[in-house]
Amino acid sequence: MNRVTSQSATEPLMRVEGLSKRYNLADDLAVDQVSFELQSGEILALLGPSGCGKTTTLRMLAGFEHPNAGRIYLHNQDVTELPPQKRNIGIVFQDYALFPHMTLLRNVTFAMRHVPKEELTAKAMEWLKLVGLTDYAKRYPHELSGGQQQRVALARTLAAEPELVLLDEPFSNLDAALRETTRKEMRELFKKAGTSVILVTHDQAEAMTFADKVGVMQQGKLIQLDTPQEVYQNPATAFVAKFLGHTNLLHGQACGNLAHTPLGTINLNNTFEGEVHLSLRPENLTLTACNNPKAAKVIDRQFRGHDYLYVLEQDGLQYCAITPSHNYFELDSHVAIQSARCASILPD
Repeated sequence: MNRVTSQSATEPLMRVEGLSKRYNLADDLAVDQVSFELQSGEILALLGPSGCGKTTTLRMLAGFEHPNAGRIYLHNQDVTELPPQKRNIGIVFQDYALFPHMTLLRNVTFAMRHVPKEELTAKAMEWLKLVGLTDYAKRYPHELSGGQQQRVALARTLAAEPELVLLDEPFSNLDAALRETTRKEMRELFKKAGTSVILVTHDQAEAMTFADKVGVMQQGKLIQLDTPQEVYQNPATAFVAKFLGHTNLLHGQACGNLAHTPLGTINLNNTFEGEVHLSLRPENLTLTACNNPKAAKVIDRQFRGHDYLYVLEQDGLQYCAITPSHNYFELDSHVAIQSARCASILPD
């Protein structure tokens, strides 16, 4: 099931129709009938586990791989058969691919073949200023931190003035703290420049905080494409629900906007009649201490700074709940579980 939001009336920057790729005849499809649209200035994250087809999709968009089926359009022009250098698409690789023997300034000017020679330095300095590295123009890549190298790679990509920038796991080589700040800086730079972006990542937090739209892929298929909030709160499948963080998957009997479940009566995000499969996020559960031995038992607890993640067991079933760090419950203690918000109905 694809849950795709309606597109605006404006012509999309990129349109992808039925893109498929099989590397060997005996293999399953690496990418299976992927279709989506990207608006100008929009940031899209393709998210999924290793082997789901997201990187192959990116390589077909760039022109490094040729699809077995499907078409790729830029401004309604079919670019499926065009080589990479004629697509006006920029790419920031995982390893940045900077030239080690060139200064930062030379790395940037190398991409500016459309600029007159007498204007190269001034234009390149403008791009370095955009990424906050004008003072480092005469330095070499090995003299920079990982985050600075990444910003140089971004400046060089933007200096070519591409229609679209593709990012292949661009933050994976950075430590956790640097990854978060660099991600924020790059999003701000892209928005300031009005650049359209497609990011490939397996990191849920990265996709949710960086992108305007998130496309979740599984076994070569694009399962759901929507805003981060919609994909998280109303997942299209159980796989999407589980891949985008912790969730409780429940069976219940629905009657209108309520469902009777092992956790009691729960509000639903839609009206329904009959048996339902539900996703209920752990932060939507509230816990209160109780002395009832038939209530849920705390069997595991993880302190995560701003909150606790609890694993609970009740009637042979396990649930997870996230509470603020001041809500502390001892291991083996009993708690009453209540649903504080609606559960999402998952399709069969």
